[in-house]
Amino acid sequence: MAAQPFTIDRLGECTVDSPMQGVNFTPDDEMVLCPSTMRELQPYLDSGDPPPVFEMAGPRSRIYFDPQVVNCGIVTCGGLCPGLNDVIRSIVMSLYYHYHSKKVYGFRYGYEGLVPSYYHTPLELTPDRVDDIHQKGGSLLGSSRGPQDVGVMVDTLEHLGISILFVIGGDGTLRGARALFEEISRRGKPISVVGIPKTIDNDICYVDMSFGYETAVSESRISTYSAHVEAIGAKNGIGLVKLMGRESGFIAAQAALANSEVNFCLIPEIRFTLEGLMQALTRRLKLRGHAVIVVGEGAGQDLLETDERVDASGNRRFADVGMFLKQHIKDHYAKAGMDITLKYIDPSYTIRSMPASAYDSAFCLQLGHHAVHAGMAGRTNMLVGHWNDRFTHVPIPLAIQSRKKVDPNGAFWSSVLSATGQPADLT
Repeated sequence: MAAQPFTIDRLGECTVDSPMQGVNFTPDDEMVLCPSTMRELQPYLDSGDPPPVFEMAGPRSRIYFDPQVVNCGIVTCGGLCPGLNDVIRSIVMSLYYHYHSKKVYGFRYGYEGLVPSYYHTPLELTPDRVDDIHQKGGSLLGSSRGPQDVGVMVDTLEHLGISILFVIGGDGTLRGARALFEEISRRGKPISVVGIPKTIDNDICYVDMSFGYETAVSESRISTYSAHVEAIGAKNGIGLVKLMGRESGFIAAQAALANSEVNFCLIPEIRFTLEGLMQALTRRLKLRGHAVIVVGEGAGQDLLETDERVDASGNRRFADVGMFLKQHIKDHYAKAGMDITLKYIDPSYTIRSMPASAYDSAFCLQLGHHAVHAGMAGRTNMLVGHWNDRFTHVPIPLAIQSRKKVDPNGAFWSSVLSATGQPADLT
């Protein structure tokens, strides 16, 4: 593993005593190793070079901002995801009760809320206003996609006297946060930009798990179970489930492990051909009389007719692989004169709009707290991550340099192959 720029940007020296009491403060020199195994660590031991480390998240005994005069803002961008309201609530509660700050703005409908011409009046967020939002799906603040004028957004932050902006979103949102940091730095303003990674696909680099992912996998079990029941209820029954995962197949792969009745898992990282899939599926039907297929939304895009259009966030528009496979499987067996019964299930938006699971809710609470601790301590151009069972500070440029993907040669995918029994090569 090559050395990486893991250093966190800071606004300046922390000279204010934290108002928090009865907590274990995290020293500034407390670090979390990036290498997770001895094999990864050994090159640094052999060379004598220091291994890459993350700054550990947590409350600091001395902070940068005076809590009595700090104004904060929160913005949620991109698609909906379980846990958004949990994170919003956690940030607000921590600012009020840990640091006694009294002014928190919620910018509505993503980055549009920072552009006055959209007329989205910010919400003033108080403990009463966010008291029960963690029990609901979606985002209290709403969301949107697409870039906005960075200069105008920073003007808004200055006008409202914002000291810390908490940005909750995925890859495109974090790129916007980096642009905000760069403009703020150019102006020489003491405004902190702290990210909380939101991606249901779990594809942010140097973050081992993002919020909403566990809920998505748990909720997907309803669909995979239903697909299995439908499949075994008919001769040559096939259950086909499309799950989220544009660039990375973590949800589909984890869903296959969570429900061992899945027989084929198709993800963006592993190429397959229609011939290879149909040969394996036919063998399965002849042997067992039914099959369950789970496909990530970004899988098999090389087999479909696509265009070069992108959405408002700059993401490539994907063709619908679920509907494509549904029709192809039906046409294939009709031509072969083989009767099948195929049920297709797409639970994507049902899953995205769910409230967070108990595990995710607790995870979101901690993410929000750590984001507040980082912002109050003057950290900026960073996000709160999770690595080796510790919460960490990750530089935004490091996190957005590429997408995390399922390793085709790794233990995780090997477990999926073992659980499904599908051939390793479907080409």
